[in-house]
Amino acid sequence: MDTRIDIAGHSVSPDHYIGGRRVASPYTFETRCPFDWSWKLADIARGTVATAAQAAEAATQAFPAWAALSAAERGVYLHRLADLIEANVEKLAMIECLDMGMLLESLRLRVILRGAANFRNYADLATAHQERVWSSRGTANRVIRQPAGPSLIITPWNAPFMLSTWKCAPALAAGNTVILKPADWSPLSASVLADLIDEAGFPAGVFNIVQGLGAELGNALTSDPRIKRISFTGSVPTARVIGKAAAENIVPFTAELGGKSPLLVFADADLDAAAKKAAGQYDDSGQVCMAGTRIIVEDSVKDAFLERFHACADAHVMGDSRDPATTMSALIHPRHVERVQGFIDRARAAGDTVVRGGRTWNGQWIEPTLIVPKDNQSEVVQSEVFGPVLTFQTFRDEAEGVALANSTAYGLSGIVYTGSAERAERVGRAVRGGTVWVNTFLVRDLTAPFGGIGISGIGREGGDYALDFHSDLKTLQILDGSVT
Repeated sequence: MDTRIDIAGHSVSPDHYIGGRRVASPYTFETRCPFDWSWKLADIARGTVATAAQAAEAATQAFPAWAALSAAERGVYLHRLADLIEANVEKLAMIECLDMGMLLESLRLRVILRGAANFRNYADLATAHQERVWSSRGTANRVIRQPAGPSLIITPWNAPFMLSTWKCAPALAAGNTVILKPADWSPLSASVLADLIDEAGFPAGVFNIVQGLGAELGNALTSDPRIKRISFTGSVPTARVIGKAAAENIVPFTAELGGKSPLLVFADADLDAAAKKAAGQYDDSGQVCMAGTRIIVEDSVKDAFLERFHACADAHVMGDSRDPATTMSALIHPRHVERVQGFIDRARAAGDTVVRGGRTWNGQWIEPTLIVPKDNQSEVVQSEVFGPVLTFQTFRDEAEGVALANSTAYGLSGIVYTGSAERAERVGRAVRGGTVWVNTFLVRDLTAPFGGIGISGIGREGGDYALDFHSDLKTLQILDGSVT
């Protein structure tokens, strides 16, 4: 029985979606609105070991028929789904705004539409794929992509809809069935995605959603031998647990694990643009894995940069995410507010200097915070805070700037501001990160590889890299002249 709930005038199911139907649970967990914590949005079905097994079986049973379709035939479903996402932007944007707290205007104009683009992009890439063909040692050779089996997708609580589509689209396009486990702090947009999957006419069991807590449900899913691929975005400690389960079953595993990215500003840069972009790292209250949270500025322009930076940071407005005037959303959960505030309090106690901000506001917000660390080994420099907390350091020459940029265990991304083409190329290559932007930020080509270095992750998503991951690659060799 599908028991729907009303959220701001929109109908949403709190139940799992398994084998083409809604499945309730005797246990639940609650989800609340970050910018109005008194507002309980829903009690969500809380999966168990039995729920995980049911989803794995549904995905396994649906796999042969889905895998047997051509890429073009699967692409029809993905394009139909993309159309439905575009037709439901308002609903998806409002649900995501209330459940996760991201700014409504940003969701309407950019983030939800990116979800539709993900499905279109992978449908077209899979359809246009050409097998590698060559001759070698008297044989004709081809590299063939074969669907691998059920893919488990585990997404984080920040940007849940975009990241779910980013991960599910290549798995489906490659011919795999999918089990999606959304984060328990922001599960609602994934439930809406299941409704759209259903409306698009996907065969039962091709796409499944199970909701619940990581320790209860996640472990059961990752250890199930029927799972043939695992794609995870989240924390380093959780990745270690998932990695062990994947290793036990010899299952390929990708992990995007956040970052501590540098924003490196040289004296020859456009300081107005650099300062504006630096203050823009407070967007979404810093709950962005790629955010350039370590501002590293050439010493000769530090004062000029800071003057511009503070002017831009002063313009931020904390408030209701539905209000167009708001530029900084609430943090996702009181536990996360406590965690971020703990970093700030420990930094003060350790002798770091809090230059601006540093206080909790109205319960769920933390002011835009800038900290000058006592030294480069400060916790706030070396550990991911995942909140509106930036650090400020200076360097004397290019070598020192690059050394500071590369001085953490992370390596997800980097941002470089310079007016020199030679330095852009040289430093862009030298900064350690899976993606390095020069004089811009968050511009993404969906065909480019995305992933981290060091503890920022393993594997790559994006374009053919993701399609290859969700496939078994086979080399077929036929002796020349042996067949007609």
